[in-house]
Amino acid sequence: MRQSIPSIARRRFVLGAAGAATLPALILPRYAHAAEFNYKYGSELPASHPQVVRAMEACEAIRKDSGGRIEIEVFSAGALGSITDMISQVRSGALQMLSVANASLTTFDPKASLTIPYAFKDYDAVWAAMDGELGAYSRRVVSRFGIHVFDSMWDHGFRQMTTRSKAIASPEDLKGFKIRVAVVPMYVSLFKALGAAPTAINFSELYSSLQTRVVDGQENSLPLIDSARFYEVQSCVSVTNHIWEGYVTSVNDAAWKRLPGNLQDLVKQRFHEATLRQRKDMVELSGTLQAQLQAKGMKFNQVDSAPFRATLSQAGFYKEWQQKFGPEVWAIVEKYTGSLA
Repeated sequence: MRQSIPSIARRRFVLGAAGAATLPALILPRYAHAAEFNYKYGSELPASHPQVVRAMEACEAIRKDSGGRIEIEVFSAGALGSITDMISQVRSGALQMLSVANASLTTFDPKASLTIPYAFKDYDAVWAAMDGELGAYSRRVVSRFGIHVFDSMWDHGFRQMTTRSKAIASPEDLKGFKIRVAVVPMYVSLFKALGAAPTAINFSELYSSLQTRVVDGQENSLPLIDSARFYEVQSCVSVTNHIWEGYVTSVNDAAWKRLPGNLQDLVKQRFHEATLRQRKDMVELSGTLQAQLQAKGMKFNQVDSAPFRATLSQAGFYKEWQQKFGPEVWAIVEKYTGSLA
């Protein structure tokens, strides 16, 4: 059943209100003939998340503009499995399209994501890199694994740390701290270097892991903290901005090649437009989400990044990843970030 698109005019997003629940069905006109190309689009993010809302808009525009030749059904909130499962599905062709964090593709090759912790100071630096040479390099890496990736990247935001009780103010506060991280080698490496006890858990299992205290904290962007209702199981948000993360729209390579060139152009254009709108949405949300989460009981503290970056340098974190990436790739990274190692 097709999911509805929340009214942007009424309220841009219903963040937190719907959680991971499926939105009500919207009755849309159907074409008399069956679609020529039927695709499934998977996402681990809740249906109310800005990225899913804009993807649904893109899919509906594609259906209309193709005259019903392309039908893309969106499955949000991990309905098709964990992100690990869905990556396998999109590679095999069981799933045609997937919204996925670049970092989640680093299990194939570390260079699939080149967003280094504490590397980007602001969005100007982020988009210069991701829309430039750095993003192009990571897309070439991913394309070797049977996945076509669109050029335009979704903004998942700067990641912040949340905890059940104590706030994180310095690297010392992370010593032995049980924190959930995504199933991403660099994220595990980051928190080990900071002295924490990271546990890699798929997002679909995160809420229950916090609820049952398998872990005491997690790290994600504010829109996801809100839309996934983590305020119900966490009380503190430490604004660490430790990693910026982007998501890509990935397509099974064989499924992509089956589309005629004019339909490929249509799909790419509608998703490009959707990602640009979503980027603006995320900036707009950044000015309001702290107040919304505070109203839901969360306490915020601002964190100086300098001690964290110094701890990582002393632990050899940047040197380690410089060696893994190699001098050529590291030079591309530092073209946008300045000296890291």
